[in-house]
Amino acid sequence: MTLAVRYTSARTLDTAPAAGSEPGPGEVELAPAYVGICGTDLHIFHGDMDARVATPAVLGHEMAGRIVRVGPGVEGWRPGDAVTVMPLRWDGTCPACRAGHQHICQHLDFIGIDSPGAMQQRWTVPASTLIRLPATLPLDRAALVEPTAVAVHDVGRAAVKNGEKVVVVGGGPVGILIALVARATGAEVRVVELNAHRRLLAEELGLSTWDPAAADITELVQQWTGEAGADVAFEVSGAAGGVDTAVDALGVRGRLCLVAIHPRPREINLHRFFWRELTLVGARLYDRGDFERAVALVADGTIPAQRLITKIVPMTEAPAAFEALESGGDVMKILVDCTDDTQGAAV
Repeated sequence: MTLAVRYTSARTLDTAPAAGSEPGPGEVELAPAYVGICGTDLHIFHGDMDARVATPAVLGHEMAGRIVRVGPGVEGWRPGDAVTVMPLRWDGTCPACRAGHQHICQHLDFIGIDSPGAMQQRWTVPASTLIRLPATLPLDRAALVEPTAVAVHDVGRAAVKNGEKVVVVGGGPVGILIALVARATGAEVRVVELNAHRRLLAEELGLSTWDPAAADITELVQQWTGEAGADVAFEVSGAAGGVDTAVDALGVRGRLCLVAIHPRPREINLHRFFWRELTLVGARLYDRGDFERAVALVADGTIPAQRLITKIVPMTEAPAAFEALESGGDVMKILVDCTDDTQGAAV
């Protein structure tokens, strides 16, 4: 019997025994080492996704670990291999899949939300979801590959190019990752963030930041761009004010990439879109190419994953970790340590 962190009801998590399952055909059993807590996990914790999540639910989709067993018919993988998981299972038959957009399948199973996730000591998943990790990459850092893949996808959707001026509204983990990926693409980047701790971390990573409580962001953008406006803005804050800031930052034919999940409809200045011929693109999830690029960026240090990890906690402290993230403050990314020394999980 192994342990799992489970969501049972709004604001309630427990750590309970979980029965492992023998990997079937095409499946592998993993020993998750480290699992990150993300904003979607917090939405589940708050009870906002009860209509979608069946309780008790094992959470977690940002992970790194090792293969324990492989099921029948699995080739190219063996016990001990270091892996992360692209937590998507699509049907292959819906209109989105037939058009080549499997990652936004109309009947998508997002593993860790719609089915059991990684915050457990043993986890059985389809071998098709595995992404190989370099043997030299520490598994705690590798747990940030999934959110980095989100950032890679976002920057790709916005078609960021070398030399462009990019404004990232929201300096949480995903916002910082987007800024770092955009910078690696050759863009000049500014991060707009209210939280002083997050601004300080961004600046320590070599990013320039603006405090919207201290200055008029639109005026700063005009000064920075010679009154041209930004080429690209990413809305990562999830706030109505963040939408306004992102739209107002854009110059003629600028691109707004919507990253944050807005739980309710927002007003938006459509006249600005008309007047400047702006483009709005949505960005959701990732594909295998995004994941492979993310692995390379974390492995070569372009993404300094260790700097984004605030702390690592044992499974029994997961509830307190969710509460710490909920409060904001000086917390960026918290990982849950799911290693199981009693069963010899290699990490």
